Amino acid sequence: MSDLSPAIDRHADRERYALWAPQARRVELRLERADAVRVHELTRSSDGWFELEDPRPQPDDLYAFRLDGDGLWLPDPRSLHQPGGVHGPSRWVDPDTLRDRSGWTGADVRDRVLYELHIGTFTPGPDGRGGTFDSAIDRLDDLVDLGIGAVEVMPVAAFPGDRGWGYDGVGLFSVHDAYGGPEAFARFVTAAHQRGLAVILDVVHNHLGPSGNYLGLIGPYFTTAHETPWGPAVNLDQDGSDQVRAFLLASVRQWLVERGLDGLRLDAVHELRDDSPRHLLAEMSDAVATWSQEVSRPLRLIAESDRNDPRTVTPTTEGGLGMDMQWADDIHHAVHAWISGERAGYYVDFGSTRVLKRTLTRMFEHDGSFSTFRDRLWGAPVDPASSLYDAHSFVAFLQDHDQVGNRAAGDRVHHRLPAGAHAAGAALILLGAATPMLFMGEEWAASTPFTYFTDHDEDLGPFITRGRIEEFAAMGWSDPVPDPQAASTFTASILRWEEREDPEHAAMLDWYRTLLRLRHEVPALRDPALGRVRVEARNEETVLLHRDAADGAETGITVLAHRGDGTVRAPEGEVLARFGGGSGHELDGPGAVVVRR
Repeated sequence: MSDLSPAIDRHADRERYALWAPQARRVELRLERADAVRVHELTRSSDGWFELEDPRPQPDDLYAFRLDGDGLWLPDPRSLHQPGGVHGPSRWVDPDTLRDRSGWTGADVRDRVLYELHIGTFTPGPDGRGGTFDSAIDRLDDLVDLGIGAVEVMPVAAFPGDRGWGYDGVGLFSVHDAYGGPEAFARFVTAAHQRGLAVILDVVHNHLGPSGNYLGLIGPYFTTAHETPWGPAVNLDQDGSDQVRAFLLASVRQWLVERGLDGLRLDAVHELRDDSPRHLLAEMSDAVATWSQEVSRPLRLIAESDRNDPRTVTPTTEGGLGMDMQWADDIHHAVHAWISGERAGYYVDFGSTRVLKRTLTRMFEHDGSFSTFRDRLWGAPVDPASSLYDAHSFVAFLQDHDQVGNRAAGDRVHHRLPAGAHAAGAALILLGAATPMLFMGEEWAASTPFTYFTDHDEDLGPFITRGRIEEFAAMGWSDPVPDPQAASTFTASILRWEEREDPEHAAMLDWYRTLLRLRHEVPALRDPALGRVRVEARNEETVLLHRDAADGAETGITVLAHRGDGTVRAPEGEVLARFGGGSGHELDGPGAVVVRR
């Protein structure tokens, strides 16, 4: 049991029904067990907690809480399963049955290739209408064969309807029922660990979805002292915030310690508005470090941050937030804009080889410089000689759920570009210095899009549909925008694994396998030292990425990436891999060549 707070302790033991409702005078529990439904009144204890000593929870109990007899029965904020959806009663699950049974001793995800996937569209599932954790297990061997070291699962917290991205979840301890619920997730974690794959879960602490969010009725979980794009902020620094922070920390502990996961990706941490003396992220970082010692295996926190600030991955002892890693969107923007030519929106400052060089060697383009898109100075510089963080502290990707799914049609980068340009971009990411991440299906240039899809009720659904259309109309988009609420928008995004056998898809899959094999086999490609990464541009069409050896006993690697027409020649050395026209050191048209110097 943790000693961080009473809230964590109460959740950790799961021995009694309890609810923190500091503003309530009376709390009742509606308990359905063995076809009998009874209502019990809870006893108020200290700090606004209400508890029920008897009866104690039993597996498959269905239960809900009511405050001050107002007639509305509410799900448990710490529910592990919502079998009837986010508005229905909670199901009690014995957490001991959800522990990882694989004997896994852990792995540091900083030294692994990551693979982001969405459970609902990763596989067709048993009925062809959406994937589950069990159907995803059947594809884990393919990821191992590819060279993946860790799977990063998009949010699984209970959310409205059957289909969605998960970022509008409302149950921070729960597992979405359409994916198979908590027991299926436990089977998935065990199966991944048995294959040597680490498991990272994407979690959302900065807001809750608009439907099924009852936390504001239960306690001061939100505050108008700060505003976010979703409305009032999660309460991290106002009255009652101690218990709210403890609630979030309890959720983190559940996933990492009780469920056996290896890391969490924290969504948009810049929207965690916290003016307290100690930021929540710093508190979380120190807690996870303690828990890592407790379980004797590495536990990692990965932040998605818009701030471009290395303080995010600076240890708390040095005044930082203590995150182990952070997403480096600027690397994506630089590579994407260079191979695609796009310059609209946030790509406006990207696309040149100068920016490409800067991001591949220093992680950020905006490191205190002027951001045209934001119309202000932005970011802070990364120190290549720092002993507090290194290249592996930053996650780089050619595609991810946002950069694909937030496009109007959910089109992937290879849907608009020749295969050689896609291959060149992949080589810069996968053989670069940052921790690389793939987005499901990119390794075989999947034909399917990844669109934005939802399954809200008839009250909210039409607003989502209309808002999506208006958003892209304002951007000048004239083609039809897929309706997020249509089931067909979701099913169109489900990966077609059989297409990997087609020659053009098989060629890209072989390229990705080759790049990941090289990353595993060549020490220079796993070196996290930023000082041994160099980029030079021959012109705006061709760049050379150099990964220098750590000492004189080892040779270095050079990647030639070419986006244009015409013929270019790679530097002298042993050709380890190539994609594109021509032969040997010669590259005719877009593509890439990897040589050992």
